Amino acid sequence: MKTNKIDLDLDFIGGQGSLTKIEEKELSDFFKSRKLSARTTIRQQVGTTIRPNVIA
Repeated sequence: MKTNKIDLDLDFIGGQGSLTKIEEKELSDFFKSRKLSARTTIRQQVGTTIRPNVIA
């Protein structure tokens, strides 16, 4: 039995119209929150480095 494969034209998924002001605001807020969360995880990883005490 042959399986059917559907080719998607990704340029047209979601419609061809422009975004509304509300949709633009929601996307902007989403990317801002994502950027801030990425910064906090980087800071947490960098701040947990433990250095050994060296007596010279």
